[in-house]
Amino acid sequence: MTQQDSRPDTEPANTAATGDPLRPGTGRRVQVLAGVAVLVLLIGFVATNASRSRSSERLATATEAQAVLAPAVAVATVEPAPPVSVLSLPGETAAWYESTIYARVDGYVAQWSVDIGDHVEEGQVLATIETPGLDARLVAARARLNAAQAELQVRRAEAEFARTTHERWQNSPKGVVSEQEREDKKAGFESAKAKVSAALSQVNLAEAEVERLAADEQFKQVRAPFTGTIVQRRIDIGNLVTAGSTSGNTPLYRMTRNDPIRIFVDAPQAVSESMKVGTPVRIHVNAAQIRPFDGRITRTARAVDTHARTLRVEIDIPNPDDVLLPGLYVKVGFHLDRQGTAQVPAAAVVARAASPQVAVVNSDDTVQFRDVSIARDDGKTVELASGVVPGDRVVLNISSQITAGQKVRPNAEGSHLAGAVPAAARRSR
Repeated sequence: MTQQDSRPDTEPANTAATGDPLRPGTGRRVQVLAGVAVLVLLIGFVATNASRSRSSERLATATEAQAVLAPAVAVATVEPAPPVSVLSLPGETAAWYESTIYARVDGYVAQWSVDIGDHVEEGQVLATIETPGLDARLVAARARLNAAQAELQVRRAEAEFARTTHERWQNSPKGVVSEQEREDKKAGFESAKAKVSAALSQVNLAEAEVERLAADEQFKQVRAPFTGTIVQRRIDIGNLVTAGSTSGNTPLYRMTRNDPIRIFVDAPQAVSESMKVGTPVRIHVNAAQIRPFDGRITRTARAVDTHARTLRVEIDIPNPDDVLLPGLYVKVGFHLDRQGTAQVPAAAVVARAASPQVAVVNSDDTVQFRDVSIARDDGKTVELASGVVPGDRVVLNISSQITAGQKVRPNAEGSHLAGAVPAAARRSR
């Protein structure tokens, strides 16, 4: 077989082995696609590294700039203290008189004539108590009194007879009667006088018992001790009542007198020196239909409560129309005279062991800590007697990381906010 004849035999064999004849240029295209993919991956890798590098540089630059930048602080301008400041404190109304009425005798309620909310006059009958036991004791006491009085009459008659007998024997001539008989008659007279005294004492005791029981009889009618209003009734017809005000006894009524009415306020120790008798006040009630009331401090306890560190202050105001009721929560505004020369927000004062301080921002924006003397503190603003002057700039809520002499960036908007939070703190949230 020649060389030309062998070629056709070879080509069919290759075709049968692959199943598909290879097209010209297929391997070249695969190589080109692989190169493009590698190039794209390389470009993406380079771009990502470049972006990360630029972000790191910007972050480092910003961090360095922030480190050298002065911290921002909220500031407020020191203002002159007002000539009169109003200190608002909570208070409570209380009745001028308040009485819990108990039974004075044992018995049961026969009737009651007034109920809660009724206005009663002094001496008016509130209820009637039936006292059969007391009535019986009174009858017996009167009988004992009559018996004691009769006994007294007998003893007086005996004493009179003993007296006359003694006088006859005393004036008889000597020798007619013996001395022993005279002494015997004298002793009989003295004994009769003693029996009269004993009988008189029994009469007095019986009279006292009758008077006591008769006085108790008057308490069968329960009367109002003063003019006022019934605020509580605890009885009904047929209820058994016991005399006394012990813990086991039930009160009959509770009543109050509300004109004038008292207002009690517990003032903080910091303002106790300003709470003087005659200081003007205005009372506001949390009700739209009740107008404010003007008054003055009537009295103070003149002693600070050692537990609450407060001073009890009392205001008495007229209340002829019963507009104010006992137990109301009220707000009392005290018009106090100026105690300090300057006024700052409470957030500007820093508590120190030696003395309170404020952080003042100087003209070159550096911080200076100054000792101050507090004249009055109402919780929102503080009056200072020394340490600052009106026009100074003070830092509010100063951070513990800021030191004296450090430069800061004052935040002007803080001057309008007594409790402003520093700008740096707000940005860090």
